[in-house]
Amino acid sequence: MVGAAGDGPKRTIVFLLVPNFSMLAFANAIEPLRIANRIVGREIYRWRIASADGATVTASNGVLCTAAVGLDEERRSLIDGRRPSMILACSGVFVEDVQDKALFSYLREAHQRGVAVGGLCTGAWLLAKAGLLSGRRCAIHWENIAGFAEAFPMAEVYADLFEIDHNIYTSAGGTASLDMMLSLIREDLGDGIVNRVCEQAITDRVRGPHDRQRLPLRARLGVQHAKVVRAIEIMEANLADPLSLAEIADHVELSRRQVERLFERELGLSPARYYLEMRLDRARHLLRQSQLPIVEIAIACGFVSASHFAKCYRELHDRSPQQERAGRQKIASVA
Repeated sequence: MVGAAGDGPKRTIVFLLVPNFSMLAFANAIEPLRIANRIVGREIYRWRIASADGATVTASNGVLCTAAVGLDEERRSLIDGRRPSMILACSGVFVEDVQDKALFSYLREAHQRGVAVGGLCTGAWLLAKAGLLSGRRCAIHWENIAGFAEAFPMAEVYADLFEIDHNIYTSAGGTASLDMMLSLIREDLGDGIVNRVCEQAITDRVRGPHDRQRLPLRARLGVQHAKVVRAIEIMEANLADPLSLAEIADHVELSRRQVERLFERELGLSPARYYLEMRLDRARHLLRQSQLPIVEIAIACGFVSASHFAKCYRELHDRSPQQERAGRQKIASVA
């Protein structure tokens, strides 16, 4: 606990911004701290903005954010009176391209010195590269889960809003950053203050860490039939080792023909086609978010050969897996 509103010590947080960071995740993390200070009437929370070199950082939306300090000064703060309570690395798109050894070293040193460390949006990727997530629970944006899980199999990644594993904090970004910081404020100042922060932020509740990142399948796909929803859930759980239609039909206690009719009616696709496009969508995320060889991506998405994978991918996306990856790298270099 930080303590009572009138006498609690300050909690200092360093927001470490990485190029192409998510402005949405960053704003949703810093604003509740400002609001809490305003409600309490004193500086309970203090923060500073850092970047690798102390220079301006560009967010993924093109907005420039001025950093107050660089990593060299922040490293010195770990051993003097300015040591922060927490460091939150904020990243966004193209996080897998970050190869900053000094940044990873700084995060490791801070963690070793007892400073809480965390990641916003795709920040878990940075913590994993720093070697801090082996055997740890973490959260990352749902779009990055496939690539992250393949790159860091020792981390326990979940599609949760946020995860707190001892003194490691990760959130999925977007409005999930707000939920994680509201949880922190509640821990520090209690329900009364956090409820007033919610009122100021015009949010009706503090979501729990295990609330959904995405809409339920029914809402996301506009599907109402429970058997179709269940069949899709089974498909999603078996992308690397696809089940046969007969096996899926057995799981939902229908005949093959009944499953086919339901998919055609609800989705306008056959079950086989829907399953194939689901696997190819996962492959697309892996091509964009990882450096895995294409043959390994093919296997991870349930294809028996790279050639069969390439044929299916081209038919759906009108470009080869190699072209998909080359296009993504071109965009990253421009960004």
